[in-house]
Amino acid sequence: MSDHNQLKAPSFVDAFIPLIALVFMLSASVTYFSDNSSYGPNQIALMFALGIAVIIGLKNGYTWASIEKAIVHGISISLGAILILMVVGALIGTWLLSGTVPTMVYYGLQIIDPSWFYAAACVVCGIVAMSIGSSWTTAATVGVAFIGIANGFEMSTSVTAGAVISGAYFGDKLSPLSETTNLAPAVAGSELFEHIRAMLWTTIPSISIALILFLVIGFNHSSANVGSTDSIETLTNTLEATYNITALNLIPLLVLLTLAYKKMPAFPAVAIGAVIGAIWAAIFQQDLIHNMAQDGMSTITANVTVIWTAFFDGVVVETGNSEINELLSRGGMSSMLNTIWLVMCALSFGAVLEHLGMLKKFVQSILAAAKSTGSLIASTVATCIGTNLITADQYMAIVMPGRMYKEEFERRGLHPTMLSRTLEDSGTITSPLIPWNTCGAFMFGALALTSYDYIFYCFFNLINPLLAVIYGFAGFKIRKLADN
Repeated sequence: MSDHNQLKAPSFVDAFIPLIALVFMLSASVTYFSDNSSYGPNQIALMFALGIAVIIGLKNGYTWASIEKAIVHGISISLGAILILMVVGALIGTWLLSGTVPTMVYYGLQIIDPSWFYAAACVVCGIVAMSIGSSWTTAATVGVAFIGIANGFEMSTSVTAGAVISGAYFGDKLSPLSETTNLAPAVAGSELFEHIRAMLWTTIPSISIALILFLVIGFNHSSANVGSTDSIETLTNTLEATYNITALNLIPLLVLLTLAYKKMPAFPAVAIGAVIGAIWAAIFQQDLIHNMAQDGMSTITANVTVIWTAFFDGVVVETGNSEINELLSRGGMSSMLNTIWLVMCALSFGAVLEHLGMLKKFVQSILAAAKSTGSLIASTVATCIGTNLITADQYMAIVMPGRMYKEEFERRGLHPTMLSRTLEDSGTITSPLIPWNTCGAFMFGALALTSYDYIFYCFFNLINPLLAVIYGFAGFKIRKLADN
C-alpha cells in the first residue's frame, strides 16, 4: 500500500462524480429495463460507478491492492446477511411444501375482512416483530402469508407489502431484542431503554398515521370490489384440494418464533425452521409430494428428491389455476441468488467510497452548513439515508453517521438519545425503501414482489424520518444534556 502521507484527500468534485454517475446509470437502468432492472442492469450500473471511483482513487495515490482489500472487507461484514438470505429461501421452499404458509393463508382468508386487511397486516407484523426483534424473520414468515391472503382477496400486493414492512419495522425498531435497537444507542452512547422511550415520541405518531392511511385504503377497496368472494372461494377450495390443511401445520412457525424470542441468532433459527418444515412436509403432505415426484419413483425416493429440491430450488405446485400456481410455486436458496448478487455489488461500491474518504468529505461539507439543532438533525437524517443508498447496508447507515455526528451532538449539548433516536428514525427505517440495499433487496425477494410500487406504501418508513426532522426544527421533545 502507498505511504499514507502520499494519499491525497478527495475533493468534493471527486466524491460527487461516482454518485452522479451511479444516479444517471440507475435511472437509465429503470428506464430501459423497468421491473427487470434489479436482475442484472442495476448490478452493472453499480460496477461501472465503482470503476469510476477506483480510477479517482488511483489518481489520488491509493493502490489497487488497498482498494481490493476494502472491497473484500465491505462484502465480508455483510456475509451474515447473505447467509440469512440463502436460508430464508430454503425456509420459504420447505414451508410451502409442508403447508405452513398455505395454512396461514387459508385461516387468514377465514378470519380477516378486506376492509381492515391492510391495517391488520401492519398490526400483526408489528406485534410479531416486537416479540422476536427481527423485521426479516417477520416478513419472511407472516409477511409471506399476508401476500397470499391479498391474492385471495384480489387486493394490492404492493399495498400489502407496504403494510407488512411498516409493521415489521415498527416492531423491530421498538424491540429490545432487535440488533439495530441495541446498535444505535451503543454507537451514540445512550442507554437502551432510554433510547426506546425517546423513540416512542416519533414512532407512535408515525405508525398511527400509517394505520389510518391503511384503513382508508382498505375501506375504499372493500366498497369498490364486491366481486372477490368467488376468488376467495376458489383459493380456499384449491388449498384444501392441494394440501392437508391442519392447525398442526403452524407448528414450524411457532417453533421459529420461539427460537427468535429466545434470542437464538437468525441464521441457525431460520435454518432449524426450514428443517422442521421439511420434516412436516414428509409427515403431513405425502399426497402433494407424490404428485410432485416423477412417475415410477418409490415413496422414499420421492420424499428425498422433492424435499431436497424444496431447500435449493423451491417448489412448483400444479393446481390447474395459473394464478394460484404462481402464488404457491417459489422459494429455495437459488431464488435468493440474484438478490445476493445485487447486495454484493452495492456493498463493493459503498466500501470503495468509504475507503477513499469520499463519504467523509460529504459529511464535512454538511456539518459546515448545519447551524441549528433542526438542521443538525435534518443533516443526520440525510446522511443516514445517503449511507443507506451508497453503502447498501442498514448497519453501516447507523454506525458511520453515528461515529461522524457523535461529537457534534455532544458539543451542542444534545442528549445522546437524540442522536440514537435520529439514527433509528432514518438509518433503520429507510433501508427497505432502497432496492439495492440489503433490506430492500431482502423484502423484494422474500415477498416475491414484481415491481417497486410497494415503496410508496411503506407509510411508516416514509413518515418517521420526516417527523424526526419536524421535531428538530420545532424543538419538540429535543432533550438536552442539562435535562439529566
